Amino acid sequence: MRPGAAIPDSARQDLERLLGVDRFLTAGVDREAYAWDNTGHRVLPDAVALVTTEDEVCGVLRLCQAYRIPVTPRGAGTGNVGGCLAVFGGVVLSTQQMNRILEVSVADRYAVVEAGVVNGDLQKRLGDEDLFWPPDPSSARSCTVGGNIAMCSAGPGAVRWGVARDWVLGLEAVLMNGEKIRTGGRTTKGVVGFDMTRLLIGSEGTLAVVTRAILKLASKPEKRYLSRISFASVELAASAVSRLLSARQIPSAIEFLDGSALDLLRRETSVPIAVEARAMLLLEVAGAALGLKEQVEVMLESIKNFQPLEWTQPVEGAEAARVWEARSALSPILKRLAPKRINEDVVVPVSRLPLLMDGLEKISRASGIPIVSFGHAGNGNIHVNLLVDPQNATIMALVGGVLDRVFRLVLDLDGSLSGEHGVGTQKRDYIAWELDKNCLNLQKEIKRIFDPMGLLNPGKIWPLTEVQQG
Repeated sequence: MRPGAAIPDSARQDLERLLGVDRFLTAGVDREAYAWDNTGHRVLPDAVALVTTEDEVCGVLRLCQAYRIPVTPRGAGTGNVGGCLAVFGGVVLSTQQMNRILEVSVADRYAVVEAGVVNGDLQKRLGDEDLFWPPDPSSARSCTVGGNIAMCSAGPGAVRWGVARDWVLGLEAVLMNGEKIRTGGRTTKGVVGFDMTRLLIGSEGTLAVVTRAILKLASKPEKRYLSRISFASVELAASAVSRLLSARQIPSAIEFLDGSALDLLRRETSVPIAVEARAMLLLEVAGAALGLKEQVEVMLESIKNFQPLEWTQPVEGAEAARVWEARSALSPILKRLAPKRINEDVVVPVSRLPLLMDGLEKISRASGIPIVSFGHAGNGNIHVNLLVDPQNATIMALVGGVLDRVFRLVLDLDGSLSGEHGVGTQKRDYIAWELDKNCLNLQKEIKRIFDPMGLLNPGKIWPLTEVQQG
């Protein structure tokens, strides 16, 4: 059976025997909940398997390979690139019910968790021990650790702590043929064989289904201080970011808002923003309480040469939450103002942020499509939001060309097409723009070794014309 074919009765019966009719869902109303992700695209799967154990994952994959049924692994469905949508039909394999925190070792600073554990729930549990897991995507209240690992998620804290691959010691996963593999372990050092753990992280569920993870933990900062700083130009803001990154105390977050974002905030909120401001930074510093506030003040003093128009004094707690208001208000505003926003996360070297912003402004003017940008300036990781109306055929006909220009601009600036969202279906046709032919061919060969029939999360990462299906 080729991917996309309906599930035969014999396969359905076998899968119902494995999971029970209450956890192998085929009714339309049950499948609908698994037809969406954060892209807003809808792809209805043929069935949904709600697994609760690793052995059930093995059983589902083994049966699906025997019947040549495509399988799409899924966590909470919070992704932005269509990675958990069943674009070839078949079975969505949901790990959400595998949600146990199995072990927390304070002495050795690791936790063992199942793939369906929610990031925010894990942080609450670790907070009792003054520990945390650094990956901090904006969807932390609902996204799962398995999804974070599949997409190599990050967030504002990546400027200091890095991304998911920096905080995973080992994995347990299941191949498409139902066989289990283990990678890494409980130690922070280990160089035996290839680094299979890092190979699986960011592979978007195309190589294996992660069932458990051994996570490296960090000490929870005693204090966090936040300041809001505005500038008359992106150039001045980018120069300030470079200076801040050279400080002895590494910022825990440097968020950026462009001039279009500031215009929206002035119009739609009561956030006080200088009229002349065309760029804003939110600077957060975290660490031991002793002397931290003084370090932040020294950092603010160090960027005075870049002529900040205004800044708030470093604050914490509820006051810091009010400073974050400028950033958190943007997404609801964009959703209210435009029927649809196309959210692309791109990355460029920090020093080239002004060139990126200038290029985006030119693309916006030429196309007539509003572009609002904000994101993680400390990494040069910017969320580029195209505001469109799906009912306007003229505008929608321009979107493909606009994205082409945005992505070409990013690559011309020595950047990357994705910093934390991944490729999924949304960027698969652009992957050859960034990766050279030999690298791309090696990746496709690795995929064939893990999944010779092409049944595991098909239609993701690689252009459809270049990937053989079984």
